[in-house]
Amino acid sequence: MTKEPKHFEAAVIHEGYDSKEMLGSLTTPLFQTSTYTFDSAQQGERRFAGEEEGYVYSRIGNPTVTVLEERISALENGERGLAFGSGMAAVSAVLIALTKADDHIVCSSGLYGCTFGLLSMLQEKYNIAHDFSAMESKEEIRSLIKPETSLIYVETPINPTMKLIDLQLVAEVAKEYGILVVVDNTFSTPYLQRPLELGCDVVVHSATKYIGGHGDVVAGLVVGKKDFLDSVAMTTQKDIGGIMSPFDAWLLIRGLKTLAIRLDRHCDNAEKVFEKLRKHPKVANAYYPGDMRHPDYPIKEKQMKRGGGLISFEIEGTKADAQEMLNKLSFLKLAVSLGDAETLIQHPATMTHAVVPEESRKKMGITNQLIRLSVGLEAWEDIWADLEQALDQV
Repeated sequence: MTKEPKHFEAAVIHEGYDSKEMLGSLTTPLFQTSTYTFDSAQQGERRFAGEEEGYVYSRIGNPTVTVLEERISALENGERGLAFGSGMAAVSAVLIALTKADDHIVCSSGLYGCTFGLLSMLQEKYNIAHDFSAMESKEEIRSLIKPETSLIYVETPINPTMKLIDLQLVAEVAKEYGILVVVDNTFSTPYLQRPLELGCDVVVHSATKYIGGHGDVVAGLVVGKKDFLDSVAMTTQKDIGGIMSPFDAWLLIRGLKTLAIRLDRHCDNAEKVFEKLRKHPKVANAYYPGDMRHPDYPIKEKQMKRGGGLISFEIEGTKADAQEMLNKLSFLKLAVSLGDAETLIQHPATMTHAVVPEESRKKMGITNQLIRLSVGLEAWEDIWADLEQALDQV
């Protein structure tokens, strides 16, 4: 294990890996194996009994995956990290680990569509209820907590409305009741926001997005206290089996090395594109956490390094106008997901949040005119030129 670097930009490249332990290999080796041999039957017994450290089977642990888990844990300032086969595998494992039948969850007022779908399934099958909250005050949060409330689940920035939640405020209320706070930190990554340092307990990521950064891997990550994640590793991860493959871990380790410089470019581009968008006559509203006019800007200043690479905006007109604008784009990619080198744009009401009933979508602020833009690494002038010509045709 290398000595912990002082700065994020060093940790994201070096943490969790010592080339001296791997025959001097500069790049983390890919351990593409399903199982491991033992020196003796007694060693196998000790490892399965948890009396000796070592690998036994790649569903339970893999050296390449371990490097990734240690690196993301260091970046989030947590005690342990766990890697999963998708962001939703990570979310599912954590929520299942923290709940039992008849429990209750308090959620932020907007959620990724598949997280919403998971909560609906948990309610239908196991009577695990949930309530949504804007979480704008301690009193509001307290009013929703019940004896059976087992956790608070937060997205910030919220997908796709870009609303922010004060994580320190939420954590302070949760500690009054002895419950955990789980934060989806996908939009910000630990480069822009570290929820554990603000008092929260568990961080989840869709590593498919900014952490991978190249649109070529689907993965999830969780960071938190060692005791809790040890339990998750030996229960909901091991037994449900939503694990990460060694090759995907290798891709993410590679992607992480450029996270800081990529995020700075994403933010630079988003700031410039947002200023153009908000002034266009065909744009009714534009939302970006880095905007000083954003109602949650004080929260951004408190807990985020920069505003991120995501913008949402509403078209003047109808759902058909919003879809027509998307159809007029030339080189920007009409696709879900985010955080890739390519600029991606999509229509949440009919794509990422289509599973959410219309009435619930409206309460979340997801209108039929809302468009989500993941600003890529291209020259911002080219991104804006394509957006402008498409908007001009609405």
